[in-house]
Amino acid sequence: MNTRYDELDDFKTSINLTELMASFGYGIDRKVSSRNSAVMVHPDGDKLVVARGRDGHWVYFSVRDDRDHGSVIDFVQHRTRENLGHTRKRLRQWLNTPTSLTAHAGPRPDPLTYASALEPIARDLAQVRARIAGMEPIQPDHPYLVQVRRIPPALLAQERFAGCLLLDQRGNVVFPHEDGDGVCGYELKNNRFTGFAPGGVKGLWGSQKTERDDALVIAESVIDALSYAALRGSQSIRYLSTAGRLNDTQPGLIRAAIEELGEGRVIAAVDHDAGGDELAQVIETLCLEHRSPQIAFERHSPPNTGEDWNDALRASVGDSGQNQSPQPNSG
Repeated sequence: MNTRYDELDDFKTSINLTELMASFGYGIDRKVSSRNSAVMVHPDGDKLVVARGRDGHWVYFSVRDDRDHGSVIDFVQHRTRENLGHTRKRLRQWLNTPTSLTAHAGPRPDPLTYASALEPIARDLAQVRARIAGMEPIQPDHPYLVQVRRIPPALLAQERFAGCLLLDQRGNVVFPHEDGDGVCGYELKNNRFTGFAPGGVKGLWGSQKTERDDALVIAESVIDALSYAALRGSQSIRYLSTAGRLNDTQPGLIRAAIEELGEGRVIAAVDHDAGGDELAQVIETLCLEHRSPQIAFERHSPPNTGEDWNDALRASVGDSGQNQSPQPNSG
């Protein structure tokens, strides 16, 4: 005999939440959706990230309101203000109504307005993507990047870095990481502050790609990648960052980026130290495994032992690196 709990669990697993959202006027933004998360947008500006957890439950997170998240039940109650009894009745009707009709005896939403299916992901990852979706691009005069790290504003304004450098609500710079399935985490940076997305994992930070790319620069940090771009960059270079030592998945992501480049230079823009030696060796090995004469490996490091590329950039503008403003904001 099915219990009330069984029915609620059935609602959470059997109802395609994106289709239900479409019946409330939302539509899918396919440009920023993926095979395992959907971004649903309402004409009033509301934006929701939807995923299917590994337990089979459909879940959502609001980009604008941290309190607006949960299951299909939470979605309905948040928008209708109905009690649980009325919500159960509404969802029961939805499940038992012919597929051509809604619970209100109108036509079902157009399949183009929602995701027909989503591959399961961790609930934490869906929340990470919702946070990212609510962030804004940085301004090219951001104090931490310009005043502390000495990154030229003109570089930050380039299309190469559009959408790759974000700003959170506390004023921290955000560097999104991606794996083969999309956003998987993000770094947080400010003066004397470094953090990583709760629930996220390291992938690779990357700049935008273009058809004219003939080189791939791989650095140990985004700051180093930007510093290298300021000192030695060109219009045909794409940039990646590992955010430090490699985890188990990152070599595969680097290999995929090398294969995507196809031909050209792969440059390990690493620190002049043992950590740089280690990363450069891994990248060189991945290039050799690619077995293409069209791929050339190079290592570029600053001239002085112990330096990274941001040290080199700041030295080039006569900066001792002792600038202590602005203050970090970790929340």
